[in-house]
Amino acid sequence: YNDPALAIRALLDAGAERVAYVDVDVHHGDGVQAVFYDDPRVLTISLHETPRTLFPGTGYPDETGGPGAEGSAVNVALPPGTTDSGWLRSFHAVVPPLLRSWRPKILVSQDGCDTHVEDPLAHLALTVDGQRASYAAMHSLAHELCEGRWLATGGGGYAIVDVVPRAWTHLLAEAAGSPIPPDTVVPEVWRDHVASTFGRSGPVRMTDGQAPDFDDWAAGYDPGDWLDQAILATRKAVFPFHGINPEW
Repeated sequence: YNDPALAIRALLDAGAERVAYVDVDVHHGDGVQAVFYDDPRVLTISLHETPRTLFPGTGYPDETGGPGAEGSAVNVALPPGTTDSGWLRSFHAVVPPLLRSWRPKILVSQDGCDTHVEDPLAHLALTVDGQRASYAAMHSLAHELCEGRWLATGGGGYAIVDVVPRAWTHLLAEAAGSPIPPDTVVPEVWRDHVASTFGRSGPVRMTDGQAPDFDDWAAGYDPGDWLDQAILATRKAVFPFHGINPEW
């Protein structure tokens, strides 16, 4: 049951001319990409762990859209072990320039939080602080480009005590225009619930204590670095379709 695809179809049926879909789940956004692969009205962008090491084995940079929709599918295949700084570097090197070129009428995001270092199913190494920064970036882009129209959905997330509640609380707070400071204390009633239900302690604060800083792509890149190779592969595969120089 692909709720983001159904939502996008409903938006198109309601008259939306261009819809941008950004998927930050650790797995490739294969379903939405497949549904709209030949539809030039939908730009799908997925940042995910490389299909060399993670299900579903798709999402390579050369998957760029079908006939008549070339450049409408965008895939950033990240190396295992990518941290906040590398992930945010990748996001900002790809997503904002494409959205600014595409000029969507609405932004739809799939905000899986299984990119976290403690998630048991994958191999990226983000923190809730990096995830929180991605939500803020998408919110900002929605206001810059879509008059604030942003449909944020959930997704994967399997660290159900330490990550999911905090990540999606940050997402909802950001979408509501009331972001929660990272060092906010997790409510005691929730920590008591965790203790009684799971027999263990939960996180005390809404932060993992990390500063989500990153080096901007515009300052230069290292062609020998695996992460920069992944970013550049995506930019070279897709940016020319949008009239953007992939080297800049």
